[in-house]
Amino acid sequence: MLNQIKGLHHVTSMASDARRNNQFFTDTLGLRRVKQTVNFDAPDVYHLYYGDAVGTPGSVMTYFPFPNIGRARRGVGEVGTTAFAVPKGSLDYWAQRLTERGVAHLNRDERFGQARLKFEGPDNDAFALVETDDDREPWTGAHISANEAIRGFHSVSMRLRNDGPMAELLGFMGYEKLDRSGSVTRFVMPNGNGADTIDVETLPGAGFADLGAGSVHHVAFAVKDRADQLAVRKALLDTGYQVTPVIDRDYFWAIYFRTPGGVLFEVATNEPGFDRDEDRAHLGEVLKLPTQHAHLRSYLETHLQPLEAG
Repeated sequence: MLNQIKGLHHVTSMASDARRNNQFFTDTLGLRRVKQTVNFDAPDVYHLYYGDAVGTPGSVMTYFPFPNIGRARRGVGEVGTTAFAVPKGSLDYWAQRLTERGVAHLNRDERFGQARLKFEGPDNDAFALVETDDDREPWTGAHISANEAIRGFHSVSMRLRNDGPMAELLGFMGYEKLDRSGSVTRFVMPNGNGADTIDVETLPGAGFADLGAGSVHHVAFAVKDRADQLAVRKALLDTGYQVTPVIDRDYFWAIYFRTPGGVLFEVATNEPGFDRDEDRAHLGEVLKLPTQHAHLRSYLETHLQPLEAG
């Protein structure tokens, strides 16, 4: 069993409109945009990162906004819901805030004894706010007080036809089964980074998902450094998984592998962080480009959609 993984690092999804996506996360949800850069493989598309004050691993939601992307088709083999942790007693505040901003399909319920507020993002993305005792420091620069502000991720919920192989993989990664309720099994990472919960929902008869706007593209798990990442990579290879070589993503190093149920996993390092090329006081304010795309700056600054309304 691995002991290097500490919980979630980031979650990366697809969007249809960069400005609308930016407004939703920085205003409606009150997260900080900690980086604006571009997709390594499609540099005419943004890669936007939102999180706490410094983009602490376990707090970072990232997006590829493709202007002409089709809508996602829901199903199995994907992350269904991405959940954020908020303080206990704050859901009334959030219900009012989201209602005032026209957020769709608000619904309260409980899962494993925790109160949560479910809602949809601009591309019908499935989200939830979960009340927890969480001492992670929130970003309050969007004028949401520390009594209500998002702490980071609580969990992701995956939809699969068969949860057996995923349960085995999560156990190998260091997660422990906490409980089961109906079709949902909860796994937790002992002594994790706060973003340390995974729910697996079993839907044996459901069709498979198709990627599109509102889909989660991949889920990244956090390790401290490159040495831990290499240890994880070797263990996964030895177990029979097909794992990519280490890829430099500027703000972390990444490896990827496809899980038995179809969800794409990444293992990302906590180093070097989002302040490697920007002062912490000004994270995310200007377009940063990977070295291989630096020559495209004049073109991209003209053709990428401005994130704020002019």
